[in-house]
Amino acid sequence: MLTSLYFLPLTAFAVVGSSALVIATPTTTFNATLNGDAERTPSLVAPVASLCTQYAYYQDNGYEFNNNIWGSGSATSGSQCTYYNGRSGNGVAFNSDWTWRGNDNAVKSYVYANRMFTRRPVSNIGSLPTTVRWSYDRSDLRANVAYDIFTHTDPNHVNYNGDYELMIWLGSYGGIWPITESPTATPLETVTIAGYRFDLHQGWNGNMRVYSFVTAQGAITSFNADVMLFFRHLISRYSFPANNQYMLIYQFGTEAFTGGPAKFNVPQFEANVY
Repeated sequence: MLTSLYFLPLTAFAVVGSSALVIATPTTTFNATLNGDAERTPSLVAPVASLCTQYAYYQDNGYEFNNNIWGSGSATSGSQCTYYNGRSGNGVAFNSDWTWRGNDNAVKSYVYANRMFTRRPVSNIGSLPTTVRWSYDRSDLRANVAYDIFTHTDPNHVNYNGDYELMIWLGSYGGIWPITESPTATPLETVTIAGYRFDLHQGWNGNMRVYSFVTAQGAITSFNADVMLFFRHLISRYSFPANNQYMLIYQFGTEAFTGGPAKFNVPQFEANVY
């Protein structure tokens, strides 16, 4: 993550706050706005669930979904709704519509899907296979598209931070930076993992060390990889303590800063922990 903590119901996690769930109708959905009013917008195809309140949450097929508008307080105006569209192959499909204005460098939300699993030390994980396809309907945004994983020495730790954070940025818009110790956002190195090129950045979010693999080849809108390869790189090159770090969450989503109206669409997201 780029700044503050995400409040997710689990995401590796447990639901935080009140998680209202709105079941969609085939004709209309309601978008929560900052002033508490609702916008009525037509919907041609009914999603399985519509999530429009701040931490609206839904769970299905071993995955969790959260609208997760944790940073909306920094916006001058805006709204967001997330829609779970049902199962897709062995995974799930979802999308989110958002518009945010004000404080361009502040994250407003991290809508995500999280793969549920039994927490275990990273050293006890054999593989983390994942497949995802995604798109944005415009590029004049400030946002990223990324996997997000927390680890901690305590397997019962909260799900919204950790000792370490691993992010894999598949897309970036508007010149935003990952958390970095470099004043010019110079990466530690450029690496090829699972056939994709990434710039690796390192920084701190409070007491949490953050490693961000940021695409060095433009947007990767179709991604198929074993995320354990990224952990193994950190183990071999940066002494990541896999033996005493429990993996807490396995999320994929988008951090929205400003822009829109924008549609983030994920027709397929699959992830597993073996």
